[in-house]
Amino acid sequence: MAFAELLEQVGSLGRFQIFQIVSLVIPIMCLTTHNLLENFTAAIPPHRCWVPLLDNASASALVARGLGPDALLRVSIPLDKHQKPESCRRFLHPQWQLLELNESAPNASGAGTEPCLDGWVYDRSDFTSTIVSKWDMVCDWQFLKPMAQSIYMAGIMTGAVICGPVSDRFGRRLVLSWCYLQMAISGTCCAAVPNFSLYCCLRFLSAFAVAGIMMNTGTLLMEWTKTQARARVMTINALGFSFGQALLSGIAYAIRDWCILQLAVSLPFFLFFLSSWWLAESARWLIITGKMDRGLHELKKVARMNGKKDIRDTLTIEVRSGAGPIAMREELATSETATAACSPGRLSPQVCLGFTFYGLALDLQSLLSDIFLVQVLFGAIDMPNKMGAFFAMNRLGRRLTQAGSLILAGLCILANTMVPQELQTLRTTLAVLGIGFVGSAFTCLVVYCSELFPTVLRMTAVGGGQTTARLGSILGPLVRLLGQFNPLLPLIIYGAVPVVSGLAALLLPETLNLPLPDTIQDVKSQ
Repeated sequence: MAFAELLEQVGSLGRFQIFQIVSLVIPIMCLTTHNLLENFTAAIPPHRCWVPLLDNASASALVARGLGPDALLRVSIPLDKHQKPESCRRFLHPQWQLLELNESAPNASGAGTEPCLDGWVYDRSDFTSTIVSKWDMVCDWQFLKPMAQSIYMAGIMTGAVICGPVSDRFGRRLVLSWCYLQMAISGTCCAAVPNFSLYCCLRFLSAFAVAGIMMNTGTLLMEWTKTQARARVMTINALGFSFGQALLSGIAYAIRDWCILQLAVSLPFFLFFLSSWWLAESARWLIITGKMDRGLHELKKVARMNGKKDIRDTLTIEVRSGAGPIAMREELATSETATAACSPGRLSPQVCLGFTFYGLALDLQSLLSDIFLVQVLFGAIDMPNKMGAFFAMNRLGRRLTQAGSLILAGLCILANTMVPQELQTLRTTLAVLGIGFVGSAFTCLVVYCSELFPTVLRMTAVGGGQTTARLGSILGPLVRLLGQFNPLLPLIIYGAVPVVSGLAALLLPETLNLPLPDTIQDVKSQ
């Protein structure tokens, strides 16, 4: 590989690569907070119907007559099957006779009830404000929350479709910088929207930028790193997502208002946009696309940062006379006829990762009442699992690691269908382990996907992978609605999909210790 030799000469793992990893992984940590942000900004607080006896001026008069809030609540709101106040119904008229009944007396089951026609009252002890309480996304309107999450995933899918080919056409760094700016503007404006529709539009634009950032970050890291260090560098990149999950929990614990939380995770992207102009464009992409002068400039910059000053003078001759770049440019001219290399089979694991991860990770309230703790646990288990994936990739190979992680994730989730609801600790443990193995599969997939596709089509292929992954993540939150018919049905689906996908991954070729392919012919020889 001509470029691999050039990269070794200018330094394939030196000060430049360290600077690049730090500059690209820190934004990834902040990016993860946006992916899971609605666990907190869209948390559903305890709520009940607004009732005149409790919530207007007459309540103070009744309290003065010796009727406390608990008594007024008892006569205004019926009890559910768990003997707790209903969230979505209220009595047509106050049931004063209930104050005279003892604890063993039957509930006023025959009394007329009605929906919450005057709105809801929310418990603000955990969150002072969420989009759920702002726009009353409860009861008959509870479908708006998973709909908002699916719109966000649709934004990532759209961004993957567009940003992949655009990056192959105009470069990795340019698209990355633009996506930083788009994320900063749309995320900041999202905190000041007056209605739910505009909120969804801005979240869609944020998600569009998320796709571009994730794809170009991974590709820049891969294309500036030598073969032997690719798994190590991409594992660090994957750990950025894990740290981001824990970071989100800490920020959300400190900031309980959704508007301020939205600003806190969006404003840093203005800094990332400014700093991105110091990043180096992929010299591999520049040379292959015929931009020799720019590619030479980037290689010299890397050589200078890595202390290879003596090699800079010889780069011009080697870059311009090398047969490798010429062959690569000829391959690029015919690459549109060879898109069969991006076969659906190579992208199939990504569908299940998005489907299962976001189906579970965006519904933390169903796992444990303390969603801050669950979010930290997700991040904590993610770190050792991703480190384990790194060692497994180098020992067992990419294919077995990918398949094993997916199958283990599915089995952990399926095991939860047999655990009673009362055993909350065990259910949470299995769910966290399942998410952890999904993280392992993600770590392997980032490396594997880049090694399966050539440079001339890499961003297009990664975009296709992101598209299929987001197709799964769009469906993931919506599958939770099936729980209304059978509570176990979502878990069965979330568990079965990764098991099937893991078995399918066994059909993929092994890429351990193979050089990064630059041309379609390189892929065919795998």
